[in-house]
Amino acid sequence: MAKILIDPITRIEGHLSIEIDVENGKVVDAKSIGDMFRGFEKIFRGRNPLDANQLSQRICGVCPISHGVASSKCLEDAFGIKPNNNGRVLRNLMLAANYLQSHILHFYHLAALDYVDITALLKYKGGDSKINRLKAWVENEVNTKKGRIDAITAGGPFLPRYEGDFYIKDVDTNIDAIAGYVKALEMRMRAHKMVASIGGRAPHAIGLVPGGVTQVPTRSMIREYKKHIGDMLDFVNDVYMNHVIAVAKAFEDYFKIGKYSNFLAYGLFEQDAEEKKYLLQRGVVSESKLTAFDPEKVREQVRYSRYSSGSNLHPYEGQTDPQPGKGGAYTWLKAPRYDGKPMEVGPLARVVVSYLSENAAVKKEVDTLLGKFNAELSAVFSTLGRHAARAIECKIILQEARGWLDELEVNGKPRSTFDMPENGEGMGLTEAPRGALGHWIVMKDRKIANYQCVVPTTWFCGPRDDNGVRGPVEQALIGTPISDPKNPIEAARVVRSFDPCIACAVHVVEGDREIGTFRVC
Repeated sequence: MAKILIDPITRIEGHLSIEIDVENGKVVDAKSIGDMFRGFEKIFRGRNPLDANQLSQRICGVCPISHGVASSKCLEDAFGIKPNNNGRVLRNLMLAANYLQSHILHFYHLAALDYVDITALLKYKGGDSKINRLKAWVENEVNTKKGRIDAITAGGPFLPRYEGDFYIKDVDTNIDAIAGYVKALEMRMRAHKMVASIGGRAPHAIGLVPGGVTQVPTRSMIREYKKHIGDMLDFVNDVYMNHVIAVAKAFEDYFKIGKYSNFLAYGLFEQDAEEKKYLLQRGVVSESKLTAFDPEKVREQVRYSRYSSGSNLHPYEGQTDPQPGKGGAYTWLKAPRYDGKPMEVGPLARVVVSYLSENAAVKKEVDTLLGKFNAELSAVFSTLGRHAARAIECKIILQEARGWLDELEVNGKPRSTFDMPENGEGMGLTEAPRGALGHWIVMKDRKIANYQCVVPTTWFCGPRDDNGVRGPVEQALIGTPISDPKNPIEAARVVRSFDPCIACAVHVVEGDREIGTFRVC
């Protein structure tokens, strides 16, 4: 049996390691290892509750809007208020734009390089200047005598890469996907502009507050947002979706790899201020059955996590007390559980919950995709299903966004007002691009006594729980074929399909090595 450590495995936002045991060419055991301690909860204690809205956005530079919204909703719950209609719609629009940039980022800039052959550029003979500049760069990095790409850090983000016969074979498909990579950079920029038109800047919007946002909706703001929607929808329909399908056709085995079947979604894009209707539904799927979500069933366990705090605590009672030398622990991530079960969260979870909730828009897109591959619904519970779910979400979000703009009361109040109570508790549930995101606050004397964040990556990259049950990523890796233990790209594809954002889960490097020396003037 071979033991393989992939360290690091993420291309963005923090440090995650995966340890796998391989026997007879397949993964038989796995550990998901978050290598850094997250101390944000400690930073919050003793501060003005309103600080949480801005501080929490610094947890992550990819999904700060989701943290800002979760914090706002958390404070609203503690203050006993709801956002007004403008506030609700404006937050939906900010979340929508942030989703677009994050999903596009994930597929093209974080995951596609596991499938696309960058060396196909060497055969390119077209006239696209951007592609030709990339071609010149690749030619400069390729050692033609050895016929391989030099594994040097100067080649990032394309190099180094796994070396072997792992990539799409068709040259034209590769070139088209590389062109999509370049175009995706522009689309992400547009999405950031859409966020900034409402939130003031991106990332880390300054306009999110309890009760809504600070930006009064004006006609110029609406025009600024709306002008990007058509081009982005064309990109999603004609480029993004086609590339997802191209990857799926080239790697159909990945409909059977990376399987998982417990799903949790908090609900996304409120359709009313009371949060009773969502564009993408709230619910839990276990053993193929859809049930209602109960927030009282959320717990975090720490038997294999480097924390001394009590285990199986609800977030209101949650603790963040590090214990670096804890025996048997192998990660800084906790193990969230719902009703005692590990849950996959994220775009696939949202799509599955919405599909089983008879969401017409989701059913149409999923059934169309399944028809292309003559597959059953269970096929999407997989590596490829996660990629497809992101593209489906982008399409549905863009189709809905114009309607949200029409709902706005131009020059109307963008938020509800509030009075801060001396004491209270609050819960804010939303969905980050990577999945279910919850913030919980306990207030005493108008100060934060406790604040806990249970983030998407903790849900799916968490370790074994108190009963030794693997987390979703650990379980999804079981059975994954590994053709070359020295180049375990198959495992990397499975893990990256979840889109781990380790910054949300961990922050401070452990160990006694010197990171840097600085002079403070």
